[in-house]
Amino acid sequence: MATTNTRSASKSSNAPAVPTGPKRYYNRELSWLQFNSRVLEEAQNEQHPLLERLRFLSISASNLDEFYMVRAAGIIGQVKAGVTNLSQDGLSPRQQLKEINTFVTQLVKDKQSCWKILKKELTKHNFAIIGTDELSADEKARLKTIFMGHIFPILTPIAADPAHPFPFILNKGLTIAVSLARHGDDKTMNGLIPIPSSLQRFVRLDTPENEKPSERYIQIEDVIGLFTKTLFPGFKLLASGTFRVLRDSDIELQEEAEDLVATYESLLKRRRRGNVIRLEIDAQMPDPLQRFVIEALEVDKTSIFIKNGVLGLADTAQLINSDRPDLLFQPFTPRQPERVRQFEGNVFAAIKSKDFIVHHPYESFDVVVQYLRQAVQDPKVMAIKWTLYRTSQNSPIVEALKDAVEAGKSVTAIVELKARFDEAANIRWARDLENAGVHVVYGFIDYKTHAKLGMIVRKEGSQLSTYCHIGTGNYHPQTARIYTDFSLFTRDPQIARDVSRLFNFVTGYGEVVELEAMAASPVGIRERIVEHIDEEIAHVKAGRPATIWMKMNSLVDKDIIEKLYEASQAGVEIDLIVRGICCLRPNVPGMSERIRVKSIVGRFLEHARVYCFGNGHPLPSTNATVYISSADLMPRNLNRRVEAMTPLKNPTVHEQVLNQVMVANLRDNQQSWRLLPDGSSQRINPGPNEEPFNVHKYFMKMPSLSGRGTAIRKDFPPSFATAKKR
Repeated sequence: MATTNTRSASKSSNAPAVPTGPKRYYNRELSWLQFNSRVLEEAQNEQHPLLERLRFLSISASNLDEFYMVRAAGIIGQVKAGVTNLSQDGLSPRQQLKEINTFVTQLVKDKQSCWKILKKELTKHNFAIIGTDELSADEKARLKTIFMGHIFPILTPIAADPAHPFPFILNKGLTIAVSLARHGDDKTMNGLIPIPSSLQRFVRLDTPENEKPSERYIQIEDVIGLFTKTLFPGFKLLASGTFRVLRDSDIELQEEAEDLVATYESLLKRRRRGNVIRLEIDAQMPDPLQRFVIEALEVDKTSIFIKNGVLGLADTAQLINSDRPDLLFQPFTPRQPERVRQFEGNVFAAIKSKDFIVHHPYESFDVVVQYLRQAVQDPKVMAIKWTLYRTSQNSPIVEALKDAVEAGKSVTAIVELKARFDEAANIRWARDLENAGVHVVYGFIDYKTHAKLGMIVRKEGSQLSTYCHIGTGNYHPQTARIYTDFSLFTRDPQIARDVSRLFNFVTGYGEVVELEAMAASPVGIRERIVEHIDEEIAHVKAGRPATIWMKMNSLVDKDIIEKLYEASQAGVEIDLIVRGICCLRPNVPGMSERIRVKSIVGRFLEHARVYCFGNGHPLPSTNATVYISSADLMPRNLNRRVEAMTPLKNPTVHEQVLNQVMVANLRDNQQSWRLLPDGSSQRINPGPNEEPFNVHKYFMKMPSLSGRGTAIRKDFPPSFATAKKR
């Protein structure tokens, strides 16, 4: 496959010696930044419609904000505390922070350059983001009406002097700093205009009736700047500039906390007032005003970023609207699984017939909600158990669980409070569930419950049957439309007993028990994966084919990486699809030359985790062992979370995930990047004898195998029956 290079964060090592010690790994934080660079590259991909490119830019900016609020904040905290422990790649916290800031400096420049290009391209399509110098007299008059009627009443101008202390600036808060002088007085003073988040960042200017329809927007800070004198009557404006702060938003939970809900409510209040870990200042702000802001916020120089361009590019997501379908992806409506329709919408009858797997977002998340609602209405259903990690506002899952109590079912919900940035929402609907009579369990203090499990016990004749939903993604109807995930529906007795044991483990604080078919963290998934890798090593040593395919979001765990290196050196062929962080260094002679790593970034966010082992046969094979899981290969997932990994036992489900989904992911050459030994990546392009293949477009057209029922498998590429050598 042909490739094009992206920017490398460090020099590639051409030394023939096999890397030892820390050189065997790539830095976790830099790897995440490399991923975010790939997201930004999609904003420059001319194959995407313009507003979708803008969406990628806003996602990249939002990702970077969260990175600083959580990951960089932790490293800054270590630096301030004098911690000198080295990361697994051999960097101290101070060295990591320096590398991060160097990388981000260029990344931010690239974002601003991309923004300028997109603005220029959008203008060609009658969609303009303008400055104050581009306003006509009529537009200025209309803006004054908008300002006085919709903006002025919400703003609170604040004087900053000995009598008026510098106010608290909210996390991600955008603020205008001003230097003022009273009329007839040479004495200057400083003031602030915090811009409330309730105000839209971009103000739309309506087109006069006699003009050709167009979309014109101006930034809220520019609008306020036009009418600053209205906010400070009796003063003349000497200078102004905009700044933005990011605060430490990570939460540390002390293990001795007794009341988990009360503890989290207290911690959330502290998060709002976290330390400033990044101060962004508009480069046009004069130096004296910059010094005033920096001194008032008491920010270390390593946390100050002077930016040429727009602060808070994540807000550009507000410009993406459905009024311009010509600038967006063609709408896509997820399919309903044929299998469920065959049984006239009866999900239990479809599961009873045989296992099936739903491939989101190509197939609708509604089937999961339907499964639960049918359980509520079914008089034969006796008990419902469900895990909740992240869900939506007005969640249909939460409402169905409450309705189940009203219907007389025994309902248990395991609610994980430690879902970053969703803690407050989780507390609210957990209490709502409790008030409805649901038995709510908050899980462990030291383990985050991340497994996605829904168990329904139904009386069938004189027996009890247990139906299970096992997912790789959250019970969130909105994200299920953009995240690629799996929903497995099964009533396999072994798996049902394992799911029941997992619920009992969390609700009863029992010891981790051995499972029959599944594997679970904090003890089990690591051991099962290592066992399979060892088996592949044994196969290759015995002269049999040995192959491993894995798909995940992140690969960080040192012991798993070393085991994969060992397998590579033994002769096992390994293909990894890692969307985000990858600390493994592929294609290094004498260490990982048989390991290939790719990342897919496109219209949908790759989120499913799949682990495949050939069992002495080349992949794909009916003899392979295939798992889906909620767990990435990170220490936190393997050691400090309750996660589930489930074998695919049904032949059609097995074929769907291995022969259809995994092969298609490996085949993609339109949205894929090849990871290089130095941590950077190359975009994969079709070679001279290859046809373009876009995995997302393919699955938008291609129904899943296990969900098709008796439908003929037309259009299923014969080439997928056997994977090409890579």
